Amino acid sequence: MMVASAGPAVPAMAPAHKKTVLRSFANVLTWGYLPPIGFLRENQVQLMTVDGHLTSIPINTLKRISYVKDFNLNDRSDPERIGRMAFPTRPRGDGLWLRLTFRDNELLEGLSTFDIAFIDSLLNEQGLFLTPPDPRSNTQRLFLPRSALTKVEVLGFVTAPSRRPSLPSAASQRHPLPGAQPNLFDP
Repeated sequence: MMVASAGPAVPAMAPAHKKTVLRSFANVLTWGYLPPIGFLRENQVQLMTVDGHLTSIPINTLKRISYVKDFNLNDRSDPERIGRMAFPTRPRGDGLWLRLTFRDNELLEGLSTFDIAFIDSLLNEQGLFLTPPDPRSNTQRLFLPRSALTKVEVLGFVTAPSRRPSLPSAASQRHPLPGAQPNLFDP
């Protein structure tokens, strides 16, 4: 039994590939699929476009790579719909709270994990992964090439309250030893 295809043959895509929107400094948008990591080969982004073609884009021409929920192909100005570019208050997630300045002087804040992947990205000068300030936006994650940035400021290290070391309470400082409180009913 043969099954007819409703369109052109599309190369097999790994299940780990995610929807992305690539924005260049010339405001050229490219939609496609990328894996969460390992998409750079010799300073080229290996992108599978929405029509199934594999294309290479020089990393130094890109401003950002947005991992998105929906492509929004009809929106030619802001398909990423990042929303806020800065946190209104202290971020709720865990990680390094960063403020980044792009080559075109645009500012963006976000959270980056502080782990070995972060250190590797700094050492290899490829770029940074960032969680944008607006969790309700279409963009879930960003990759910012190192060549697109002129300044990176660390605004803070944010941890969840449950992960912070507990401080001794005032009562335990007054009576540090258990049973140190005098018995009030002794004769």
